[in-house]
Amino acid sequence: MPCDLQVFLNGHYSGEDLVPKFTNAEPWKKVFGPVFIYVNSGPAGTDSLSLWEDAKSQTANEVQRWPYNFPVSEDFPNSDQRGSISGRLLIMDRFLSEDYISAESAYVGLALPGAVGSWQRECKGYQFWTRADSDGFFSINNIRTGDYNLYAWVPGFIGDYRNDEIITITEGCVIALGDLVYEPPRDGPTLWEIGIPDRSAAEFYVPDPNPMYVNKLYINHPDKFRQYGLWERYADLYPNNDLVYTVGVSDYRRDWFYAQVTRKKDDKSYQATTWQIKFTLDTVVQSGTYKLRLAIASATLSELQVRFNDPKAYRPHFTTGLFGRDNSIARHGIHGLYWLFNVNIPSYLLVGGGNTIFLTQPRSWSPFQGIMYDYIRLEGPADPYSNKEKSSHILY
Repeated sequence: MPCDLQVFLNGHYSGEDLVPKFTNAEPWKKVFGPVFIYVNSGPAGTDSLSLWEDAKSQTANEVQRWPYNFPVSEDFPNSDQRGSISGRLLIMDRFLSEDYISAESAYVGLALPGAVGSWQRECKGYQFWTRADSDGFFSINNIRTGDYNLYAWVPGFIGDYRNDEIITITEGCVIALGDLVYEPPRDGPTLWEIGIPDRSAAEFYVPDPNPMYVNKLYINHPDKFRQYGLWERYADLYPNNDLVYTVGVSDYRRDWFYAQVTRKKDDKSYQATTWQIKFTLDTVVQSGTYKLRLAIASATLSELQVRFNDPKAYRPHFTTGLFGRDNSIARHGIHGLYWLFNVNIPSYLLVGGGNTIFLTQPRSWSPFQGIMYDYIRLEGPADPYSNKEKSSHILY
C-alpha cells in the first residue's frame, strides 16, 4: 500500500504541484484501482516483441471491461451507478476562419469545479477524459456521481477551455451538452510563429546523446528525448554564445534547442542563458499594441524575462517571476505542466526593420533549471472593435 500511494501521489515527475495538500482534520478518501497486472510467457525462443504485442492486446481488452463489476466496496460504483455526457466542441478564431472550426482530436474531460486550467493541478478528486473525433464530437461514459466542470484543450490551438456551468452527474444520467464553443486567446493576425501548439517540445531540436550515455532502446526512436544527459549537450553546441533564431530563415526543427537550460561552466557552476528571436517588421502601427504569446510546455524553478530590442534594459519589459516545479528535463521528458503568458508590446518598443526579442532564463544554480517552449506567436495590433481579453498577461 505505501508503494501504491507513492506511485499515484508522488511529485517525482511533475513536482510539488501534484502532491495533494490537506488542512488539519480534513477528511479525504479516493479509490486507486483495481490495478491489473498481466504476466505472459512463451516457449524458449519466443520473440519478445510478440509478448509485447500480446500485452497490448490484453490491455485493450481490459479497457473495454472497465469499470470492473467484481469490487464490492461501496466506494467503487458499478457501471449502472455512473453517468455519461456527450457533446461537440467547436472553435471560433476569426483570424483563421469566419466559420466554426471542428475541435479535432481535442482532449475533453471532467474534473472538480475550478478555474480555467485548474484540472492540471487537481489531484484529490476524480477526472474522466476522452478525445474528440475529427468533427469535435465526444462522449464520456462511466462517470462517478458528483459535481464537475468540463475542461478541454485542442492540439493546434493555445489556451484552455472551461464550460462555466457546473455539471452534476447522477446515477444513470445521460447528459447531452450540444455544441460548445472555445475561443482561443487571439487579438490580431499572426505575424510569425515558432513551434506547434501541442503542449510538447517534441517538435524542436533534440540532440544526439553523449556517446557515454547512449540508451540503445531509443536509437532511431521517435522519443529521442528520452536519452540521458541531453541538457548537457546545450553547452557543447553553444559553448560561448547562446541560441539565435531568425524568423523566415531558421527552422525550429533544427535551430531551436528543445529546452532553454543553463550552460555548464565547470563542475560546480552554471550560467544563465539568453536566447534571441530576430524578425523584421516592414512598418510599425504606432497606435496599436502588439501581442506576444508564450506557451510553455514545462518549467523547472525558472524565470522567463522578456526584453524588446534592448538586452541590457535593467528591468525586463515582462517577467514571469519564479515559476514551475516540473522535473521533465531531469526525467527525460518532453513536457510537464502547461503555462500560457500573453504579453502586451507597446508599439514604441518596436521599430520598422529589424527587431530582436531577448528571452532570458536568469536562475542558474542547477543543471536541471530550464524552460521547454511549446509555441511562440507574435500577433499584430489588436482589433479595436474586438471584445477579446486585453490584460497584459494571463497565467494559469
